[in-house]
Amino acid sequence: MKVLTALLALAAARAQVPTTWAQAEVDTLELPAANPAYSAIHLDQAAYYRIPERVIYRTYPVYAPGREPAGYREWLQSREPEIAFDASKVKSKEQWVRAGETVFNTPTSFQAVFFTADNLRDPEFFRRTGMPIATDGTVPFARWTVRRKGEVELGSMGCNTCHTRVLAEGTVVPGAQGNNPGDRQGALLLASAATMLGQEQALARVRKFARQFQMPWLQDDCNRVTETMTIADFVKAGEEIPPGVTARANTSMILPPQIPDLIGVRQRRFLDHTGLIRQRGIGDLMRYSSLAQDLFSQDRYGSNSTAGRAGPPSARYSDPQLYSLALYLYSLQPPKNPHRSDASAVRGQAIFRREKCATCHTPPLYTNNRLIPADGFHPSAEIAGVLRAPIGVDARYTLETHKNTGYYKVPSLKGVWYRGPFGHNGSAATLEDWFDPSRIRPDYVPTGYKGYDGKTRSIPGHLFGLTLSGPEREDLIAFLNTL
Repeated sequence: MKVLTALLALAAARAQVPTTWAQAEVDTLELPAANPAYSAIHLDQAAYYRIPERVIYRTYPVYAPGREPAGYREWLQSREPEIAFDASKVKSKEQWVRAGETVFNTPTSFQAVFFTADNLRDPEFFRRTGMPIATDGTVPFARWTVRRKGEVELGSMGCNTCHTRVLAEGTVVPGAQGNNPGDRQGALLLASAATMLGQEQALARVRKFARQFQMPWLQDDCNRVTETMTIADFVKAGEEIPPGVTARANTSMILPPQIPDLIGVRQRRFLDHTGLIRQRGIGDLMRYSSLAQDLFSQDRYGSNSTAGRAGPPSARYSDPQLYSLALYLYSLQPPKNPHRSDASAVRGQAIFRREKCATCHTPPLYTNNRLIPADGFHPSAEIAGVLRAPIGVDARYTLETHKNTGYYKVPSLKGVWYRGPFGHNGSAATLEDWFDPSRIRPDYVPTGYKGYDGKTRSIPGHLFGLTLSGPEREDLIAFLNTL
């Protein structure tokens, strides 16, 4: 009887795992592009399931210089490879969540994308990049992995590389808007490559990398500027991208987006700043996770496209791995908020109501989960959940990248106290900067992302709150910090 009960429980656990790449669900996952003729065409279901499933090995913490336990490297060298994810052993929701944490921290790359093993043993690298270190001395953006005995590899580019934040006092917050200075690290790697390989070879490589962001069907595609950029230009562009912003896949080196906070993602109806992905259930978050990590390179654009932009990835997550990851993301909680409601916050809450901020940032989620069309965009079809009230923010990201829906989603204000920089491009470092009236002037110098060339520019749009008096702004921010 016990054996039968266990088998039935296992069958039930397996039965609840959605099929990630169900063709009908994939076909309706995304909003159409601003020009629907160039909406993404994704890999079909049969081809998806021909890609080998990723084997997830046990991983080990990476320590900052001077914080590694004595004998740690030798101990790692003695480790045997261990499989860390086995769906047949997962029998409860709690176990699914714990397994999802393993997936979240599992590297998908063992190449030097942002940093090398030598970088992470070099104090000067931490000083130059501003890479944060956790209280326990670990660097939570990477992991050591043993896939073959005696070979200890540095792995990164798991979810943790971009979606982990280390607070000022060293607390690690998984799923938060990340603050690994990845693009600045990449700029250092590029500068080193130019020295080792020569300017010409390094420039050819980085221009090839930059080509993935281009949109050939746009007459004035801003991403084409990379065709004439020098190594020094590319290095500067990377250095200008602050922690919390990154030029990730299908976005732009010129218009890199703010990294989203995944805490509370279960309540979001749309994912990505442009609302590109519909979240109708947990299966959609699984699909998006697979796209973001592995499948983006297979996307085709336009009806005349006949091939993906690259060969198929060497591995993909299995359906159980994606299910556990999604459950883990759904389980994440914000860190303990040190801000308590006081007289200033109470006044700020009254200002929030008076200024009708709740129209878009509706409690208790502090978002109405709707989309707002960018200035200059005139949708050709009705999309459910759209507000007809453009707010004047920079429209280029939603019109000139592969995330181009023509909309921006209304973000949640929950957890703004531990987040930043703000705005879909992370242009404002703090809430004080976001509510600074001078940010809309053309001679303003953004405190967050300044632009790839570092020149002065305004942060246009979202004028709400800019006419408040100084004390009123302080009170409003005091309230927002309690959320």
